[in-house]
Amino acid sequence: MTYQETLRWMFGRLPAYQQQGASALKHKLDNIHEFCRHLGNPEQKIRTVHIAGTNGKGSVSHMIASILQEAGYKTGLYTSPHLKDFRERIKIDGVEVPEDFVVKFIADNKGFLETHDLSFFEMTVGMAFDFFAREKTDIAVIEVGLGGRLDSTNIITPEVSVITNIGYDHTDILGDTLEKIACEKAGIIKPGVPVVVSEYQPETFPVFEQVAAAQGAPLILAESVCDKHLVSDLKGIYQQKNSCAAVTAVSLLKRFEVTPGHIRSGLADVVKNTGLKGRWQQLGEHPKVICDTAHNAEGLRLVMKQLREETYDRLHIVLGVVKDKKLENILPLLPAEAVYYFTSPGIARALPARELHDRASEYGLQGAVYNTVAQAYENALSEAGKNDLVYVGGSTFVVAEVL
Repeated sequence: MTYQETLRWMFGRLPAYQQQGASALKHKLDNIHEFCRHLGNPEQKIRTVHIAGTNGKGSVSHMIASILQEAGYKTGLYTSPHLKDFRERIKIDGVEVPEDFVVKFIADNKGFLETHDLSFFEMTVGMAFDFFAREKTDIAVIEVGLGGRLDSTNIITPEVSVITNIGYDHTDILGDTLEKIACEKAGIIKPGVPVVVSEYQPETFPVFEQVAAAQGAPLILAESVCDKHLVSDLKGIYQQKNSCAAVTAVSLLKRFEVTPGHIRSGLADVVKNTGLKGRWQQLGEHPKVICDTAHNAEGLRLVMKQLREETYDRLHIVLGVVKDKKLENILPLLPAEAVYYFTSPGIARALPARELHDRASEYGLQGAVYNTVAQAYENALSEAGKNDLVYVGGSTFVVAEVL
């Protein structure tokens, strides 16, 4: 198979959660354990940092990777979902896994994958571990896909674990209270392994304290121990807490020598070092265009706060969401004075643009409906004045289609 044929096989036969929703999930770790045994247990041959959370885990993962790259370490990075190309999920020193590795990996293991009916995410995690082990990375930064306790990445014993902000997302899978969601995230806490919690939340911090104590794992609250004036090229006021979590985690890597200079340069060059996209990313100047992948209430609340600090004549918002979002939690956060371009990303889970428009009108949000993200974006750009601001968001998939 070619690279594109390989991807079609991966996405088509074994649907990803991001495309299909909860029906694609397997709530156990048996398959990934068996697959990694088949691969020679590559996860045991690499040193790792493990990051879970609802908001910020992607940014923290990239920050940690960038700092370690600046310190001269060969650094693997596994994240999800991707925005444009599958290979974004698996990188070493910011360079995406080669297409021929993806093709060969699937070809070599296709019989096993078919026989054991592995999920898209399980095969991808196995691929990442195998690639990092073969390339002899010094360390690999591993982002949880969903939850923590039963996530396929959760077969590693990391050097340090990190848990970022907890919010209401995927409640049909992780639970309908912050405490229940925190219990799932706390599943990455391992015996004796330090765990960094990025911020204090009264509903969740006691959960992390209890689990850490039971596991004999030192627990560190990042916001209470780190410099509050860290500077990163990742824009957005919400990145301060992410920076604290990343720096605190790196300081706990006793096998690795990281200087204050490495930390400064690593935070300053996250995008250049790792290729991160979609976090308060500016796409245009006149009009100013900002996109951000925030897609739940906690994330959008922070992004809307950032938007209010911008200066513009008029605000235009290109908005699309997926079906499982609780619109009653999201829509009240959005500014009523903006002009909206309601749309629907090209995936099965997308909420129809007309339905989003009708629900949004209940909250005083007014605008037109567009069949595709491209149409919505083009109309926003054509209607915006040079001193206006165009914001694109609501879903990772909406952002992906404008990048």
